[in-house]
Amino acid sequence: MARNLLVDAGFLVALLSRRDSYHQWAATQAPGHAPPWRTCEAVLSEAFHLLGARGAPALSALLRRRAVIAAFDLDNDVESVLKLLQKYADVPMSLADACLVRMTETLPDPVILTTDSDFRIYRRHSRQIVPCMMPA
Repeated sequence: MARNLLVDAGFLVALLSRRDSYHQWAATQAPGHAPPWRTCEAVLSEAFHLLGARGAPALSALLRRRAVIAAFDLDNDVESVLKLLQKYADVPMSLADACLVRMTETLPDPVILTTDSDFRIYRRHSRQIVPCMMPA
């Protein structure tokens, strides 16, 4: 099991919204990965936006009980994140994705739970596959 489990907005939305097409996958993954799950503020912003007013209370509850923690300071890694955004501008890479890729470069034994297949394209440290789990 990964020492640092990172979560993307797609995973959070799938977990918290029964209407999401990946809900069953996310609900199956969650029990096998003990919190806290690490993420960044950009991911949380995306997730709150996508969940809307109906899903915000459930995401708020995860944050309150520290099951999800914002564990990234963009200010400390701004140049690295901007380089990733530039490198993957044609994908295009979101700020949230760039922050998560950067987190995989700085944390030991990371794995991202995501529904975003773009993470198959991204590389950490320029050429290493980003360790992630996603639906088949």
